[in-house]
Amino acid sequence: MTIRPEQSSDIAAIRDLIFRAFENHPHHAPGARPTEHLIVDRLRDEGALSLSFVIDEGDRIVGHIAFSKVTINGEDRGWYGLGPVSVLPSEQGRGLGSALIREGLAELEASGAAGVVLLGEPGFYARFGFHADGRMILPNVPAEYFQILPFGTAVPSGQVSYHPAFG
Repeated sequence: MTIRPEQSSDIAAIRDLIFRAFENHPHHAPGARPTEHLIVDRLRDEGALSLSFVIDEGDRIVGHIAFSKVTINGEDRGWYGLGPVSVLPSEQGRGLGSALIREGLAELEASGAAGVVLLGEPGFYARFGFHADGRMILPNVPAEYFQILPFGTAVPSGQVSYHPAFG
Protein backbone atom coordinates (compact mmCIF):
# COMPACT_ATOMS: atom_id res chain seq x y z
CA MET A 1 0.00 0.00 0.00
CA THR A 2 1.35 3.39 -1.04
CA ILE A 3 -0.20 6.76 -0.26
CA ARG A 4 0.81 9.32 -2.85
CA PRO A 5 -0.45 12.46 -4.60
CA GLU A 6 -2.82 11.82 -7.47
CA GLN A 7 -1.42 11.76 -10.99
CA SER A 8 -3.26 12.68 -14.16
CA SER A 9 -3.31 9.00 -15.11
CA ASP A 10 -5.34 8.29 -11.93
CA ILE A 11 -8.30 10.56 -12.71
CA ALA A 12 -10.61 7.96 -14.29
CA ALA A 13 -9.87 5.46 -11.51
CA ILE A 14 -10.48 8.13 -8.86
CA ARG A 15 -13.82 9.07 -10.44
CA ASP A 16 -14.93 5.41 -10.50
CA LEU A 17 -13.69 4.80 -6.96
CA ILE A 18 -15.55 7.79 -5.51
CA PHE A 19 -18.76 6.86 -7.34
CA ARG A 20 -18.58 3.27 -6.07
CA ALA A 21 -17.73 4.35 -2.51
CA PHE A 22 -20.81 6.61 -2.33
CA GLU A 23 -23.25 4.46 -4.30
CA ASN A 24 -26.14 3.50 -1.99
CA HIS A 25 -24.52 5.50 0.82
CA PRO A 26 -26.92 6.04 3.74
CA HIS A 27 -26.66 9.85 3.59
CA HIS A 28 -28.11 9.83 0.06
CA ALA A 29 -31.84 9.59 -0.54
CA PRO A 30 -32.89 6.05 -1.56
CA GLY A 31 -32.15 5.54 -5.25
CA ALA A 32 -30.19 8.80 -5.57
CA ARG A 33 -27.03 8.70 -7.67
CA PRO A 34 -23.76 9.80 -6.03
CA THR A 35 -22.40 13.23 -6.95
CA GLU A 36 -19.20 13.29 -4.90
CA HIS A 37 -17.09 12.27 -7.90
CA LEU A 38 -18.45 15.29 -9.79
CA ILE A 39 -17.43 17.59 -6.94
CA VAL A 40 -13.83 16.35 -7.15
CA ASP A 41 -13.86 16.72 -10.94
CA ARG A 42 -15.09 20.32 -10.65
CA LEU A 43 -12.53 21.15 -7.95
CA ARG A 44 -9.77 19.74 -10.17
CA ASP A 45 -11.06 21.51 -13.30
CA GLU A 46 -11.21 24.84 -11.47
CA GLY A 47 -7.76 24.51 -9.89
CA ALA A 48 -9.31 24.32 -6.43
CA LEU A 49 -8.26 20.78 -5.48
CA SER A 50 -5.61 21.74 -2.95
CA LEU A 51 -4.55 18.25 -1.93
CA SER A 52 -5.53 14.95 -3.50
CA PHE A 53 -4.00 11.67 -2.31
CA VAL A 54 -4.64 8.11 -3.43
CA ILE A 55 -3.87 4.72 -1.99
CA ASP A 56 -2.17 2.73 -4.70
CA GLU A 57 -2.00 -1.03 -4.29
CA GLY A 58 0.16 -1.68 -7.33
CA ASP A 59 -2.43 -2.45 -9.94
CA ARG A 60 -5.33 -0.36 -8.65
CA ILE A 61 -6.38 2.72 -6.72
CA VAL A 62 -8.36 1.67 -3.64
CA GLY A 63 -8.68 4.95 -1.73
CA HIS A 64 -8.79 8.71 -2.30
CA ILE A 65 -9.00 11.89 -0.23
CA ALA A 66 -9.54 15.49 -1.28
CA PHE A 67 -8.91 18.79 0.50
CA SER A 68 -9.87 22.22 -0.78
CA LYS A 69 -9.71 25.76 0.61
CA VAL A 70 -12.66 27.15 2.54
CA THR A 71 -13.40 30.75 3.43
CA ILE A 72 -14.57 32.16 6.73
CA ASN A 73 -16.88 35.15 6.36
CA GLY A 74 -15.69 35.33 2.76
CA GLU A 75 -11.99 35.53 3.67
CA ASP A 76 -9.16 33.07 3.10
CA ARG A 77 -7.91 32.37 6.62
CA GLY A 78 -5.72 29.37 5.73
CA TRP A 79 -8.37 26.75 6.47
CA TYR A 80 -9.21 23.71 4.34
CA GLY A 81 -12.18 21.43 3.94
CA LEU A 82 -11.69 17.66 4.08
CA GLY A 83 -13.84 15.73 1.71
CA PRO A 84 -14.71 13.55 0.23
CA VAL A 85 -12.72 10.62 1.53
CA SER A 86 -13.44 7.40 -0.38
CA VAL A 87 -12.46 3.75 -0.14
CA LEU A 88 -13.65 0.98 -2.44
CA PRO A 89 -16.49 -0.86 -0.68
CA SER A 90 -14.60 -4.17 -0.91
CA GLU A 91 -11.63 -2.58 0.93
CA GLN A 92 -13.48 -0.75 3.70
CA GLY A 93 -12.72 -1.74 7.26
CA ARG A 94 -8.96 -2.01 6.67
CA GLY A 95 -8.12 1.46 8.02
CA LEU A 96 -7.41 2.90 4.58
CA GLY A 97 -9.65 5.94 5.06
CA SER A 98 -7.98 6.65 8.40
CA ALA A 99 -4.54 6.37 6.79
CA LEU A 100 -5.56 8.86 4.09
CA ILE A 101 -6.94 11.30 6.67
CA ARG A 102 -3.78 11.13 8.80
CA GLU A 103 -1.54 11.63 5.77
CA GLY A 104 -3.56 14.58 4.48
CA LEU A 105 -3.75 16.26 7.88
CA ALA A 106 0.00 15.87 8.40
CA GLU A 107 0.71 17.34 4.97
CA LEU A 108 -1.56 20.33 5.57
CA GLU A 109 -0.21 21.02 9.04
CA ALA A 110 3.38 20.83 7.75
CA SER A 111 2.50 23.29 4.98
CA GLY A 112 1.34 25.90 7.50
CA ALA A 113 -2.43 25.49 7.18
CA ALA A 114 -4.43 27.02 10.03
CA GLY A 115 -6.84 24.10 10.30
CA VAL A 116 -9.35 21.79 8.65
CA VAL A 117 -13.14 21.61 8.69
CA LEU A 118 -15.45 18.81 7.66
CA LEU A 119 -19.02 17.70 7.56
CA GLY A 120 -19.19 14.17 8.93
CA GLU A 121 -19.97 11.68 11.66
CA PRO A 122 -18.70 12.94 15.03
CA GLY A 123 -18.05 9.42 16.32
CA PHE A 124 -15.67 8.66 13.47
CA TYR A 125 -13.81 11.96 13.12
CA ALA A 126 -13.24 12.56 16.87
CA ARG A 127 -10.37 10.04 16.73
CA PHE A 128 -8.42 12.52 14.58
CA GLY A 129 -9.11 15.44 16.93
CA PHE A 130 -12.10 16.94 15.11
CA HIS A 131 -14.83 18.48 17.24
CA ALA A 132 -17.80 20.80 16.90
CA ASP A 133 -17.05 24.40 17.79
CA GLY A 134 -19.80 27.01 17.74
CA ARG A 135 -17.40 29.73 16.61
CA MET A 136 -17.37 28.30 13.10
CA ILE A 137 -20.68 27.47 11.45
CA LEU A 138 -21.91 25.91 8.24
CA PRO A 139 -25.46 27.12 7.60
CA ASN A 140 -28.31 24.61 7.46
CA VAL A 141 -26.23 21.83 9.00
CA PRO A 142 -26.69 20.36 12.49
CA ALA A 143 -23.87 21.86 14.55
CA GLU A 144 -22.57 18.52 15.85
CA TYR A 145 -21.83 17.31 12.30
CA PHE A 146 -19.78 20.35 11.30
CA GLN A 147 -16.40 19.84 12.93
CA ILE A 148 -13.06 21.59 13.06
CA LEU A 149 -9.44 20.70 13.71
CA PRO A 150 -7.31 23.78 14.37
CA PHE A 151 -3.55 23.36 13.95
CA GLY A 152 -2.86 26.29 16.27
CA THR A 153 -4.68 28.00 19.08
CA ALA A 154 -6.48 30.62 17.00
CA VAL A 155 -9.98 29.63 15.93
CA PRO A 156 -11.76 32.29 13.89
CA SER A 157 -15.45 32.96 14.27
CA GLY A 158 -17.85 33.04 11.38
CA GLN A 159 -19.63 31.33 8.55
CA VAL A 160 -17.62 28.78 6.58
CA SER A 161 -18.10 28.45 2.83
CA TYR A 162 -16.84 25.63 0.66
CA HIS A 163 -15.82 26.12 -2.95
CA PRO A 164 -18.82 26.49 -5.33
CA ALA A 165 -17.97 23.03 -6.73
CA PHE A 166 -19.78 21.61 -3.70
CA GLY A 167 -22.97 23.28 -5.00
